[in-house]
Amino acid sequence: MYLLEKKAVVSGLKDSLKEAKIVILTDYKGLNVEALNSLRSQLRQAKASYLVVKNTLLKRAAEDSELALINEHFKGATGIAFCSEDLVAPAKILYKFAKENSKLEIKMGVMEGKVIDLESIKTLSELPAKEVLLAHVLSTMSGVPTSFVRVLSSLVSGVVNVLNAIKKKA
Repeated sequence: MYLLEKKAVVSGLKDSLKEAKIVILTDYKGLNVEALNSLRSQLRQAKASYLVVKNTLLKRAAEDSELALINEHFKGATGIAFCSEDLVAPAKILYKFAKENSKLEIKMGVMEGKVIDLESIKTLSELPAKEVLLAHVLSTMSGVPTSFVRVLSSLVSGVVNVLNAIKKKA
């Protein structure tokens, strides 16, 4: 690779890393091209990216980003998955893929400025989808006013019952 090409790669990688909300480091050693393309395809569907980058270029690109927190892990065959939209999707895809392909090893990552280890990535991968979580929040929010209306209506019906009892006695 020529110097200008390396600078272009580092520049593009810097821009991508600055926009990313989550970055996950993997060791892809032993995976064939077909498996890597399958992983890239799955991540692309989730609007995430997966790149295989030379460690020296990755270190240079990570200098001014949050990824510098884990630059001591840029060793061996390093692949990075990153996404600027969804925090959970890359973790789900990578964890599932690593279960099916033992040659892919998830090292660690950075999520919104915080270092996350393999256990945290596993926890992220077990979260329900964003739509499911939003549905739970919405149902909880709509349940509160419904319960409030039921309480108020029971108070009113109680008053009506008391008035009907008084009317019958009189």
